[in-house]
Amino acid sequence: MDVDRDDKYNLIIGSTWWEAERREEMRKSKEVAARTRQHIVTTAAKEFRRKGINGIGLSDIMAKAGLTHGGFYRHFTTKGQLIAEALEEALDAMTQKMDASAKADGMDVMIAKYLSESHRDDPAAGCPLAALGSEIARGDRRARAAGTNGFAKFVDIIAAQIEGLPPELAKARALLALSTMIGALTVARLVNDTRLSVAILKEARKHVRDLVIK
Repeated sequence: MDVDRDDKYNLIIGSTWWEAERREEMRKSKEVAARTRQHIVTTAAKEFRRKGINGIGLSDIMAKAGLTHGGFYRHFTTKGQLIAEALEEALDAMTQKMDASAKADGMDVMIAKYLSESHRDDPAAGCPLAALGSEIARGDRRARAAGTNGFAKFVDIIAAQIEGLPPELAKARALLALSTMIGALTVARLVNDTRLSVAILKEARKHVRDLVIK
């Protein structure tokens, strides 16, 4: 009887240990899957801005992420889902960066950083509204919603830094300022004349400062 009790005890202990091991493996597997998924989104956010949404395929994005094309469908159902999530991540990162710059350094510095030659020359790490605006406009509902939400957040960041004006007027000026910034950066990238590109950025900086800084 003692042997039977010992056997049952060992069986219970063994089963409990196996269950704990299985739960730990499942937890680790989910963590790895979540990190891999996030890595794909971050990679896509950079590559879409670098080459355009229609300028790069899923196989190239997965290769940039160091993964196989087939692995894509373990994490996403369509390219559209990845596009929307990549836009959301890129826009969140951009608005956080601009908000931190405006609060720490002031609007003048934030405007200068956005309308800079370095930002112009590095679309992969820059504003997705300037890099992908026309493609977002032709995108699906979720992509356009991501663009809209990102734009609205950026407007609020600028409006919050405008002093001495009623909220409605501050927001109106912020709308105009941000639209000017996105448009100027887009055209500065578009033209093939370096001096013209620099002049576009310079004049846009002056105009935006006049709009939002007293």
